[in-house]
Amino acid sequence: MLDKVRVSIIIPAYNEEKRIEKTLRDYLFVFDKNTEIVVVCNGCKDKTPEIVSRMSAQYQNLICINVPELIGKGGAIIEGFKYAKSGIVGYVDADGATKAVEFKRLISLLGDDIEGVIGSRWLKGAEVIHEQPFIRKMASRTFNFLVRSILRIPYRDTQCGAKVFQTEAIDRIIDKLGVTNLAFDIDLLYNLHETGCKIREEPTVWEDKSGSSINLKKDAPLMFASLVRLRIKHSYFKNWVK
Repeated sequence: MLDKVRVSIIIPAYNEEKRIEKTLRDYLFVFDKNTEIVVVCNGCKDKTPEIVSRMSAQYQNLICINVPELIGKGGAIIEGFKYAKSGIVGYVDADGATKAVEFKRLISLLGDDIEGVIGSRWLKGAEVIHEQPFIRKMASRTFNFLVRSILRIPYRDTQCGAKVFQTEAIDRIIDKLGVTNLAFDIDLLYNLHETGCKIREEPTVWEDKSGSSINLKKDAPLMFASLVRLRIKHSYFKNWVK
């Protein structure tokens, strides 16, 4: 058992056998034993769980949670939230788009007056290494415009996979989270915003990685439907949706 866990970093992983070890080596090198790194493998059909389990045998602060069924990115992060045993909890993508040193910097910005810090690729000062393909970039910006217009939340980049919070803030809203697909971040940020959580959006260093499992033709309509559902859920017509 770890003596004292100060930070919990959750990494949702779906079929990441080609990238997960490199990402974990980076995070295990930068973060000491007082940071637990929780990898939640969900619905993997490759060797991701085996790779993480093998590495966890070498590192006391690396935990592998294997969920055989596919529960989505949001579902995996929620499982990680439930497991986390620290005062600070965050999550990051498995592809290594956000390096450990940058994630550590985001954590350092938390304080008594800042309960959450979310990385942003679209604020002035952000550094994007290897720009996304034009279609994906335009889809991201269009979706963010819809999020801000429909839900009235101020964040310019809801989908960047680098977010960290005081655990108390997450505990206040975890039972309200109902979206487990790629729109999970919106559900999370909307609920935190509604509670008055003080969130700082911070320009970040982010590198686009090839091999993304996102399929725009399939996922974009699902994310838009989730956005509309969230708007209805938090309106006078909330009884129309489950």
